[in-house]
Amino acid sequence: MNEAERLLSAQVRPEDSDTEVSLRPRTLREYVGQEKMRSSLKMYIEAALQRHEPLDHMLLSGPPGLGKTTMAEIVASEMGQNIRITSGPAISRPGDLASILTNLDQGDVLFIDEIHRLPRTVEEVLYPAMEDHVLDIMIGKGPMARSMRVDLPKFTLVGATTRQGMLSGPLRDRFGIIYRLEMYSPEELMRIVARSAGILGVRYEEEGLMEIARRSRGTPRIANRMLKRVRDYAQLRSDGIITLESARQGINLLEVDEMGLDRTDRQILSVLTGMFAGRPVGLDTLAAAVMEDAATIEDVYEPYLMQQGLIMRTRTGRIATPAGYRHMNLTPPDIPAPEAEQDTEQTALF
Repeated sequence: MNEAERLLSAQVRPEDSDTEVSLRPRTLREYVGQEKMRSSLKMYIEAALQRHEPLDHMLLSGPPGLGKTTMAEIVASEMGQNIRITSGPAISRPGDLASILTNLDQGDVLFIDEIHRLPRTVEEVLYPAMEDHVLDIMIGKGPMARSMRVDLPKFTLVGATTRQGMLSGPLRDRFGIIYRLEMYSPEELMRIVARSAGILGVRYEEEGLMEIARRSRGTPRIANRMLKRVRDYAQLRSDGIITLESARQGINLLEVDEMGLDRTDRQILSVLTGMFAGRPVGLDTLAAAVMEDAATIEDVYEPYLMQQGLIMRTRTGRIATPAGYRHMNLTPPDIPAPEAEQDTEQTALF
């Protein structure tokens, strides 16, 4: 299954676009969760406003769907400035970045999503723009080429990345404010879903919203997407009210269980606990057994299963943990625990 087609995908799907924009909070007061980030960012913004200066450049990292774009828009709103949104893959040449930077006004916010995917040649142009607010442009070619320096307005760059480790050191060091967004608790997700339900005009009972929150994998984007699907079920089967029962039935139709696992997640667990019964399974073998791409399993499915303590990687392959067996209603086999895989450079070398 394509990642973009999964209900539980944290990536933006086409049907998310219009609704997601309307559901996004506009101010820090409306923003739910990430309490440490919210409180410190509020202080930084107030201080910058008192000095009549742009906010320092800010880097946001974390899994998709946790609100990095939303936070960038909130920063612009709180600072009373405009925001320009683009992405790393969309800026393929230095000229593309130069066009964006020269069209910014004083104090504007430039948001670059997936900033770790910027080409190195573009990064080189970005360094002086971030530090000295200047743009170095080469005019002409060959012996006649010369460098021209253009002054830029002071701006705030907000970069977002799902893979901070892939960000180059020089670029990362130029951000004055760095935050990592964490997964949301069910209680925080319930507050987010309740706000979304109010905007969408959906009637609900708190138990129904909590059921949605518990199965949303700690991700607001998934919670809001699930809310819309449960709303459809409740409209036809529950007098338009999201109750505990209608939420359970609506989510069950989506084949999402109590831990937020979908059919492919459970299929991976089934292969590890049933077909191989405790023996380590290599990634390619696992991919063939569930008829899925190996890279997709490693990047999309495994992280959540490992976060929930259901599977683990070992030196000889993937195995299900005792919690994984219990989730599949099976008794864990009595085998010695293998040594966990160590993701170090030395391990990779040997």
